[in-house]
Amino acid sequence: MQPPRERLVVTGRAGWMGMGRGAGPSALGFWPTFAFLLCSFPAAISSCKILKCNSEFWSATAGSHAPAPDDAPEFCAALRTYALCTRRTARTCRGDLAYHSAVHGIEDLMSQHNCSKDGPTSQPHLRTLPPPPGDSQERSDSPEICHYEKSFHNRAAAPNYTHCGLFGDPHLRTFTDRFQTCKVQGAWPLIDNNYLNVQVTNTPVLPGSAATATSKLTIIFKNFQECVDQKVYQAEMDELPAAFADGSKNGGDKHGANSLKITEKVSGQHVEIQAKYIGTTIVVRQVGGYLTFAVRMPEEVVNAVEDRDSQGLYLCLRGCPLNQQIDFQAFRAGAESPGAHGLPAASPAPSAPDTFPYETAVAKCKEKLPVEDLYYQACVFDLLTTGDVNFTLAAYYALEDVKMLHSNKDKLHLYERTREPPGRAAAAGLPPAPWPLLGSLLLLPLLPVLLEAT
Repeated sequence: MQPPRERLVVTGRAGWMGMGRGAGPSALGFWPTFAFLLCSFPAAISSCKILKCNSEFWSATAGSHAPAPDDAPEFCAALRTYALCTRRTARTCRGDLAYHSAVHGIEDLMSQHNCSKDGPTSQPHLRTLPPPPGDSQERSDSPEICHYEKSFHNRAAAPNYTHCGLFGDPHLRTFTDRFQTCKVQGAWPLIDNNYLNVQVTNTPVLPGSAATATSKLTIIFKNFQECVDQKVYQAEMDELPAAFADGSKNGGDKHGANSLKITEKVSGQHVEIQAKYIGTTIVVRQVGGYLTFAVRMPEEVVNAVEDRDSQGLYLCLRGCPLNQQIDFQAFRAGAESPGAHGLPAASPAPSAPDTFPYETAVAKCKEKLPVEDLYYQACVFDLLTTGDVNFTLAAYYALEDVKMLHSNKDKLHLYERTREPPGRAAAAGLPPAPWPLLGSLLLLPLLPVLLEAT
């Protein structure tokens, strides 16, 4: 038998199930999951609430609520409720892939179960699981493989932890402590390894502005041995849930389910997810109208990928591609020049109509960030590009998360940031041209599912 750590590295990814027209109730759990995965791809209209519709339907039909053959009336009622929800959000979802997938999926399921379009609807049943006994974070009989740090007791070296964060307009701190300011509009992968996928969607702060911020976040925890079922966490502007998409707050019904837990720290503003089976902590915040992300993860998990080449689509590891980075040094030099107000004319990011003068931006940022490090500089940059004072708090909380999550206290403050030189970008293997095709590349693994569903 393999040692726990070796088994952790080589175990496979979560599997996929297709659902054709002949699928029975056992396949019903797949379709909502598929819809949620599609939500992680570009969605231009943040007011589309298809995520909420998907979540309510999944909660009503998952786990103990999964319909049996003699539960057709109950399942049809849930489908009609789902269809009603999609109709209510149809106007704002016309270009959303997840919305169109939901509509077609509803029609397919209604046909399979001979459901009429007219009839009673039902309220979703949120699936809740009882808390573990006492104050223990895991069940007393939870297998050792479901606690990453405990499995190291027979090894000489403790795990080495790394940190990645994304905040503001947006600023990226990679697992290797590179600090970049990027454009990255649309959907981008932050993390993609054998155990975890994290996708963010960045949208313009103002129409026509190059300033973007994170408006949507999708985190997929993959099915892992006897520890956790696959879980999806979705957050977007003005919706920071305190539960996974199926309504649960832990890893499901498996033996070590409490090795994955979600905790609400501040209602609607701050959520923390502990994935102890992979030694990972994730912090998601809503600051103003936008989201921030921070993670603490062991290097062993960071690098656990089956295809090493796929790490090119992994921002937390490789950083932003060269053509998406903003030359911050040139921006700062122009902004600090005598008599400069707002952004310099040659700035890579045009200013919003009501941005702050440079002196005012500096004063506001120093109130929350007295150390003139890169978080302070990011704060100044964001006030100049957006005019939104909430970005001051975004930088402040991003630094607070670093203090909590980073294992090397000597690297809390960073002071040098540059746009990656072409030589270094090439050495790192960053693909310069294919990035605009990212959405298409990310959809490729889903093609077999789409073909089987049709």
